Amino acid sequence: MSACERDTPPAHIAGPLLRWFDDHGRHDLPWQHPRSAYRVWVAEIMLQQTQVVTVVDYFNAFMTRFPDIQTLAAADNDAVMAHWAGLGYYARARNLHAAAKRVVAEHGGRFPTSVEQLMRLPGIGRSTAGAIVAQAFGIWAPILDGNAKRVIARLAAVTETPGTAAFEKPLWRLAERYTPNRRITDYTQAIMDLGATVCTRARPQCTRCPLHKDCLAARYDLQPRIPAPRKRKARPQREVTVIVASDDQGRILLEKRPPSGIWGGLWSLPEQEADLSIVAFCRHRLGIEIEPGARLSPIAHAFTHFELLIHPQKVQVIGSARIMDSSLQWYARDRLPGLPAPMARVLDTHQHAFAL
Repeated sequence: MSACERDTPPAHIAGPLLRWFDDHGRHDLPWQHPRSAYRVWVAEIMLQQTQVVTVVDYFNAFMTRFPDIQTLAAADNDAVMAHWAGLGYYARARNLHAAAKRVVAEHGGRFPTSVEQLMRLPGIGRSTAGAIVAQAFGIWAPILDGNAKRVIARLAAVTETPGTAAFEKPLWRLAERYTPNRRITDYTQAIMDLGATVCTRARPQCTRCPLHKDCLAARYDLQPRIPAPRKRKARPQREVTVIVASDDQGRILLEKRPPSGIWGGLWSLPEQEADLSIVAFCRHRLGIEIEPGARLSPIAHAFTHFELLIHPQKVQVIGSARIMDSSLQWYARDRLPGLPAPMARVLDTHQHAFAL
């Protein structure tokens, strides 16, 4: 048994962590003022796999459009997805909308105050539920988001692979031990802040950490190995052709994507089916006669599990362009709905080519 395995992680961390938080924590995040259950919930969902610096502007815009859960529940899907466009991981937005409807229908618009009840809502797991009750209601509940996992894993020198029971179970036990009975709201924010700003994945600033002297990873120089990197598989590459169709008014034809899958529920440029020519696809699928234009330079976009190469194909509509399919719609270029980020890049990158 190594010296590291014989050592034990610190018994308590709340005291030094809270003292650090008072001086160095983040106290002016928009969802903290006011810190309602609705605002905390929206922020926590947005912050899943997304950094604070990216989320802030999206959060503020979302709150302006959907200031309370009743407004969100009553909104149509297009409005919600438009305000999420660019944040990625669109299942989060679909779950957010569905959960809002459930809270209004089943709880009279008031958020449940228990972790168990919150976890019954779409898109809310144990850590997100804990963050909501701790920050919005001051109720004791441990959290284990990505930042808290990294902090606790390094404190205890947990070297197992993330996502496995051998990694998760000891971390939840420690999270429960470390969560104090007082200042629960501050503690929850503090451990997230420490992971985000000091105990970072790369180049952690250990000399600034209030827990440094008791951290087993720091003691044995294990920070680069914790959390252990997941084995990465080579990401497959996919290619798709998208149609940028302009009518005689300069409008762009968009297609609403299915509710599930990539960019589910968003308006996007139509994707050409591989077994049809451009002319046949536009005639039979989009209901328009076209004059093919230039095939423009591709746009690359990386997803978690694959890489996508998008080939934009410019076409000009011939004659009338009346669309009978409700999943297709013409949009003026200055009134486009929220688009998936890569499709917005297609239009921004090649806007000179789309001018009449």
